Amino acid sequence: MTLADRWLLPDGVKEVLPPEAERIESVRRQLLDLYRGWGYDLVMTPLIEYLESLLTGTGHDLELLTFKVTDQLTGRMMGVRADITPQVARIDAHCLHNTGVVRLCYASPVLHTRPAYLQASRNPLQLGAELYGHDGAASDVEVIQLMLETLRTTGVRQAVTLDLNQVDIYRQLARHAGLDAQQAEVLTEILQRKSLTELRSYVAAQVADKQAAEWLLALASLNGDVTVLQQAEALFAEAPAGVRTALANLRDIVEAVQQYSAEVDIYIDLSELRGYNYHTGIIFTAYVPGYGQPVAKGGRYDDIGRVFGRARPATGFSADLMVLVALSDQVEVELPKGIYAPANPDTLLSERIAALRVSGERVVAGLPGMSDDPRELRCDRQLQWDGERWQVVSLAN
Repeated sequence: MTLADRWLLPDGVKEVLPPEAERIESVRRQLLDLYRGWGYDLVMTPLIEYLESLLTGTGHDLELLTFKVTDQLTGRMMGVRADITPQVARIDAHCLHNTGVVRLCYASPVLHTRPAYLQASRNPLQLGAELYGHDGAASDVEVIQLMLETLRTTGVRQAVTLDLNQVDIYRQLARHAGLDAQQAEVLTEILQRKSLTELRSYVAAQVADKQAAEWLLALASLNGDVTVLQQAEALFAEAPAGVRTALANLRDIVEAVQQYSAEVDIYIDLSELRGYNYHTGIIFTAYVPGYGQPVAKGGRYDDIGRVFGRARPATGFSADLMVLVALSDQVEVELPKGIYAPANPDTLLSERIAALRVSGERVVAGLPGMSDDPRELRCDRQLQWDGERWQVVSLAN
């Protein structure tokens, strides 16, 4: 790297300058206040920890996104967090000992080895909320409501589409069809690609039961508005009880979300199996027009804490705060103006500066030997000695 190139950042790694940094921080504080108001306690997780801990539960899908280093103290492999969810699950399972419901939230940077999608940042600012200890639809509804409230608070005013599925519908159908874990994984990938020709060919080769095969094939076409639920209920009327239970759970959640957020468009897609390896129930994704990627996503992942010694039902969501702020229609945050204090060792001046700062003013102190332009320091006033005291006066135009 030449001297002229030393200012360059790696591809996909972004820095935030004023006033955008001020805007992001302002929204972060608003959201943490929002989460506090809903009963969610803030946690701060380590940037780096042992790889075995990071890549458990939800973390298995993160291995390729995780930077790996060797701990110089122990020789063990460590990872830089690519997702905070597994860390929060460890906190609930191992560090806290509550037997009831635990609500936790976070807002911290993560690091990815590669962009999650084209133009994505490799150092997003991940925020989210997780609820542990309750396995009913009510906790899923609460988390979805909080996610939607996050978008409103951030200022994302575009029409939101909420994509919903219940992965246990597919899991129960695959089990009924006699598919083993590897076969189910292959079929999951085919459904995700919505390759109908490949889907028909694979199901015909792997599933002997004609009815089970028809049910699996039907998943690819069960997508659209909430009327899809009626179609699915009719189609799966004779399906195993677990399928019907999962479908009823999805309907309960849909109806509750409609009641809370009538303006949100709901899209049902029973072949959307994002995170199938760790999700155990509802999965949800928020989209807005003009942005081709999810702006927030989440779902249920029960028993995530089992690997940490305590299995607990869990549901939650996460988002990249910098993406939300970029999509926000809130006006730019105007950086606060300040008061310029001349370089002067006077004790009275020091006392006046301290008092102004305590009152909430931004005071920029001059340094000896520098001829500052207060306006370049974003000051519109200055401290001036009037013969008796240091007074705040406006800068002349």
